[in-house]
Amino acid sequence: MIETDIVVSAGLRITCTKDELAQALGVVARALSTRTSVQILSGVLLEARAGELRLAATDMELSLRASVPAQIEGDGAIVLPGKTLVDISRLLPGDEVTIEHRPTESVVHVTAGTASYTLNTYNPEDFPRLPELDAVSTFSVERESLLETIGRVARAASRDESRPVLTGILVQFGGGKLIMAATDSYRLAVKETSFSGTVPDLEAIVPGRALQELARIATSGDEVEIGVQENQVLFSTDGVWLTTRRIDGQFPNYRQLLPEAFEHELTLPRVELLDVIRRASVMIQRSTPLQLRFAEGELTVIARTHEVGESTESLPVAYTGDVLEIGFNADFLRDGLELLDSDDVRVKLISPLRPAVIQGEGDDFTYLVMPIRLPG
Repeated sequence: MIETDIVVSAGLRITCTKDELAQALGVVARALSTRTSVQILSGVLLEARAGELRLAATDMELSLRASVPAQIEGDGAIVLPGKTLVDISRLLPGDEVTIEHRPTESVVHVTAGTASYTLNTYNPEDFPRLPELDAVSTFSVERESLLETIGRVARAASRDESRPVLTGILVQFGGGKLIMAATDSYRLAVKETSFSGTVPDLEAIVPGRALQELARIATSGDEVEIGVQENQVLFSTDGVWLTTRRIDGQFPNYRQLLPEAFEHELTLPRVELLDVIRRASVMIQRSTPLQLRFAEGELTVIARTHEVGESTESLPVAYTGDVLEIGFNADFLRDGLELLDSDDVRVKLISPLRPAVIQGEGDDFTYLVMPIRLPG
């Protein structure tokens, strides 16, 4: 990460409202590391600057920063145990909290009303250097459109750290559009969103977790600020800064993964189909595929698990031709239908061993899911 100077506290007294402190700590604490072997990453950095208290936490992949108005005496920085500080801030009595650090002590005193705590400190010089926010050039995008795009693709990102590129989401700005794509190699989600105003060309693989955290904290405001600095991507929303590393590597060419032609294209009622799949999924265990049997005028959804039993349910569809039986991961298929918001869904099929594509009434969102070979 890019370095900024941290001034070790030479005596510091901070007074702020309890509720504002607890709210800000609740945000930044989401970036605390759970790796006990690196103690400093379990701490929250507190910096006193120009009438405000700045808070920061990082696990080296993701950092979160927020600030609260405060009365400041002295200056400098301290690092306190993050989880403990968060828990304390939520339970303190009264309206105001005072945090005091004396230069001759290696502890911090936290007081509010009749409650008083003494917390051990970590060395602020050991805290990772974060990008300097004032040096970052940013551009604005509409918050709701950005979050909708993240929400459509994030589920398809991989959780398998052995393939880091697939844990990221490809983010492309250009030509007045934002394109996001995510894949875990079993499914692919692609969303295109048009933007008004000036948006620079940008391409980055951003950790899926970081974009999901952004969606959680960007709960208000009209816009989100985005900036890039070396190997870091920065997002600013409602007074909170989220910084994350760019993932190195080559993202799969998602356009090549999408078939150009299909043997069958069907329009189905989305909610009705989703309800059938949800009911059938109750019978699915382990890696058993959900079977879809397309026959003349009918789709039958079959869930068959040796240890549990079997379910079948049919609904009418405008299908003609030879019987087509294809298996899918029930969770992946359900995710694709849940991510659409249209009344009808277009299901595009080729063969039992070729990927299927699901789209809504428009072409701005595409969900591809790989089939599972059926037994027998």
